[in-house]
Amino acid sequence: MGKLRVVHESSIIFFQEKLLEWYFENGRYFLWRKNSATNYELIISEVFLQRTKAETVSKFLPQFFKKYPSWKQLGNETEEELKNFIKPLGLYNQRGTRFYKLAQELKKRKGRFPKTRNQVEDIPMMGQYITNAYELYVLKKKSPLLDVNMARLLERFFGERNLADIRHDPYLQTLAYRVVNIKKTKELNWAILDYAALVCKKRGPVCKICTLSEYCEYFVRK
Repeated sequence: MGKLRVVHESSIIFFQEKLLEWYFENGRYFLWRKNSATNYELIISEVFLQRTKAETVSKFLPQFFKKYPSWKQLGNETEEELKNFIKPLGLYNQRGTRFYKLAQELKKRKGRFPKTRNQVEDIPMMGQYITNAYELYVLKKKSPLLDVNMARLLERFFGERNLADIRHDPYLQTLAYRVVNIKKTKELNWAILDYAALVCKKRGPVCKICTLSEYCEYFVRK
């Protein structure tokens, strides 16, 4: 077990302010970020984004929503047809089957999710990340879209986690919630994801143009 890390509030405020400033000048535009995006569109988008690059998902969504405009139409499709349709996103075999089961479950529920978080996480394909997205978009809660990309940016700036699985690391989970605990929660989530994709990349991070480098642990150690 690694040492207990202490993250000061001043570091979090710096991180929030710099990223939001960057986002409003450089953030990416996607269909699911429109103010008019429905809850159905938001959840489906996040399901696809778990395994597929945002640019690929963005190109695929218009044809998907044209063919399946609601949970009802999606749930009426056969498993074989649905799996064939979403193959371009890499959702086949077991993941394709889980997506089909998700469609069936939400059709049965008429698009309504359970009232408790544990019940939502039990729905096929939901899990921690999509449940966070559901809380963020549908319930308007201050929840983080914590995936490997957000984890990478948080850890490089604030310090590394202790456990391999980001879903169960107390330090990273607590930090993610602290970071997005502001009025513009949704925008900050998007800012973090965009920054991780465009600047703080997995390979070859562009530290020389990074607005966070002044207090970034990763940059200081380089």
